[in-house]
Amino acid sequence: MSWFEDFEVGQKMRHARGTTVGEVENQLLTKLVMNTADAHYNEHKMRGTPFGQRIVFGLVTGSIVIGLATQDTAEHAIAELRLDKLRFRAPVFHGDTLTAYTEVIGKRDADRDDAGIVRFKHWGVKHDGTIVFEGEREVLLKRRSHWARSAP
Repeated sequence: MSWFEDFEVGQKMRHARGTTVGEVENQLLTKLVMNTADAHYNEHKMRGTPFGQRIVFGLVTGSIVIGLATQDTAEHAIAELRLDKLRFRAPVFHGDTLTAYTEVIGKRDADRDDAGIVRFKHWGVKHDGTIVFEGEREVLLKRRSHWARSAP
């Protein structure tokens, strides 16, 4: 799956993989982008907040959710075109397990014959059913009609 022709507007997917977010995932990206806020690094300070503990950086959460979705949505991607309408709806903590859901919300021809553009809406859901992330993404996907016949 994941050729341009495989997707239809309104199609929904629950992605098979899930992952438990560890401290390493949070620290790698958070340090890479130089976000050293207490919310992500100071356990003692965060104990005195409504969260009661450190929270995972929102862009780590979004990256994990989109990563979980790519197995079904980007196998034949040529390019990621757009990521927008990001919402971080609830906190994620170290030890939370995330799963991802996707809906196809748009599909159109590209300015090239060998590919088309699909717009997805992604949701990240915590193990307790809480929606923690949502966002939209556009991907330039190969057309089976062009690429499958040219493969060796």
